[in-house]
Amino acid sequence: MYELLKKDGRAKRGRLHTVHGDIETPVFMNVGTAAAIKGAVSTADLQQIGTKVELSNTYHLHVRPGDQVVKKMGGLHKFMVWDKPILTDSGGFQVFSLAGLRKIKEEGVYFQSHIDGHKIFMGPEESMQIQSNLASTIAMAFDECPSSVADRDYMQKSVDRTTRWLKRCKAEMDRLNSLPDTINKHQMLFGINQGGIYEDIRVAHADEISKLDLDGYAVGGLAVGESHEDMYRILDEVVPHLPENKPTYLMGVGTPANILEAVDRGVDFFDCVYPSRNGRHGHVYTKHGKLNLFNARFELDDRPIEDGCGCPACQMYSRAYIRHLLKAKEMLGMRLCVLHNLYFYNHLMEEIRDAIDAGRYKEYKEETLRGFETPED
Repeated sequence: MYELLKKDGRAKRGRLHTVHGDIETPVFMNVGTAAAIKGAVSTADLQQIGTKVELSNTYHLHVRPGDQVVKKMGGLHKFMVWDKPILTDSGGFQVFSLAGLRKIKEEGVYFQSHIDGHKIFMGPEESMQIQSNLASTIAMAFDECPSSVADRDYMQKSVDRTTRWLKRCKAEMDRLNSLPDTINKHQMLFGINQGGIYEDIRVAHADEISKLDLDGYAVGGLAVGESHEDMYRILDEVVPHLPENKPTYLMGVGTPANILEAVDRGVDFFDCVYPSRNGRHGHVYTKHGKLNLFNARFELDDRPIEDGCGCPACQMYSRAYIRHLLKAKEMLGMRLCVLHNLYFYNHLMEEIRDAIDAGRYKEYKEETLRGFETPED
């Protein structure tokens, strides 16, 4: 159940009650594709840096180690030793990202494994069964994520099929949650709004799926090549057509600036690989924007990545030392950068929640965005 605690303009401050604990929103979900954060970050680390929700990938865990293995191990929480909420995506994004390895039919999608080429079929029922075996807190409906530049005719047909698939997902999730051997009988289901950058298709789809009274609603198919202006325009149009009394999730977004803008448009949930991916390449986030620690100017810099930061990297190590580790290709350098970036994102969300609680979100957003554009002293 979702509680809307406060609104500040269109920004929402909420709380989602789940079987694995409450989620305070807005929230950023730390992405652990294969049940681990890339960069040698453990679940103990996630606890230390203030992670509220972890996100894992249905397709990747189905391929390896296999969802039946995870079920036999007691579900994803026990498998990875994590006691807070987990969201699993549906495998639908791989319909987009593995375009050269799949064929879409009404019954579902035929894949070739990106690992060994063996054939895989995944439809709405199979996606729900895999996610039930993983026993995540929140399961995502199986959808097609079309290219943002797909023509109108293809987009409409794709969205119509996604709606049909969503109804099949809901029926299958209800069935699975009633079975005696299901690990998490309280698994939630979020539906996904699609439609590319066609406002009318998006709005009509939002109205249609809102009738299904799901546990939450995501906006998918953005941050896949369209401009930021198009993304914000679509959010302006679509979010008001999704239920205010349910969480709204913007999938795969994004930069700190994207998050600040999307919160201002009523979004609750976010995920993105940026903080971990950029960290592994020595790019770290600060209140003054992003730094590349490979730059020579940090060779003798004895400051932490960010003054006042409470992350494990900033509590102990200098920019100069972390730069040395990165240049020497020591894994510790990547690990420290990833820990810092995830802490930065998690702490940013805490500040966002506090600003909405205080009724000053607009001011906080403008101050923070200005800070990103102001070089450090």
